[in-house]
Amino acid sequence: MRLHPNAKLTPVARRLLVDRVEKLGWAVARAARAAGVSRQTAHKWLNRFKEAGESGLRDRSSRPQTIPIRTPQKLVRRMGQLRRRKKAGWEIGQELGIPVSTVSKHLKELGLGRIWRIEESLDPPKRYEHKRPGELFHIDAKRFARINRIGHRIHGNRSKRSRGVGYEVVFVCVDDHTRLAYAEVQPSENAKYATAFLQRALRWFESLGIHCQRVLSDNAKCYISNAFKALCEEHGIRQSFTRPYTPKTNGKAERFIQTLKRRWAYRYVFRTSAMRAASLRPWVTHYNHRRPHRALGKKPPMARLREARQQSA
Repeated sequence: MRLHPNAKLTPVARRLLVDRVEKLGWAVARAARAAGVSRQTAHKWLNRFKEAGESGLRDRSSRPQTIPIRTPQKLVRRMGQLRRRKKAGWEIGQELGIPVSTVSKHLKELGLGRIWRIEESLDPPKRYEHKRPGELFHIDAKRFARINRIGHRIHGNRSKRSRGVGYEVVFVCVDDHTRLAYAEVQPSENAKYATAFLQRALRWFESLGIHCQRVLSDNAKCYISNAFKALCEEHGIRQSFTRPYTPKTNGKAERFIQTLKRRWAYRYVFRTSAMRAASLRPWVTHYNHRRPHRALGKKPPMARLREARQQSA
């Protein structure tokens, strides 16, 4: 039960007031003074106790019994039908003649606030997980604009954008079983930097006792280059590629990049690209050692690695 923030009496104090009047024979005015409330308030709780007993001493809901301006359920169902046809909120608002804010509110209540939720319900994702660390590494890259001043994500004005500053790339490598991640910032997404990244990623995972058997990536030129293929052959790694225009096939890397954007790249205000790059390794260490992972039962990836070691021992 939630107590009203301005209530002077709790249910226990209200029961004490009632007992003083009903059992001890106190006058209502005297009991009201002792409780620090008015005589009218004391009478209110006495009457409610007579009507409903103990339950009458609890706060009642302040919600009105009727809401004349509530959106009719027929209209709400129509919003859901239009949303399942993948119509945007403003389109639904125009068609039904109601504000977009009202449409947005009801779509969220229906669980249709995002169009991708409709796509997922029609085509549920096929989740999988390899049994042992190293059986599959997910590799991907994400471009981030270089920093030369505060951007529109901070000041909110998209007309003041930094143009021509270029991009830098964050390569990521995620182990399918443990979700352990390795990431680096590189100047470009080409064969030279991709190959050097994989070399260091393999060395880092091997320091943890994880030996890669297969890598999964998209069909970017850097991953089908001769240098990248030669490195995989040298380490006995089999290459696999996602279907074109199907990023969900490489879902674990994509999901890690989403977390990377929200919790690292766009969460803090970095004055320079160098400062942002320097903060990546501490953040990845936090992700691997401390951050709870929902798919791992709210445990960090390093805990999953320790469990795998114990099972193989």
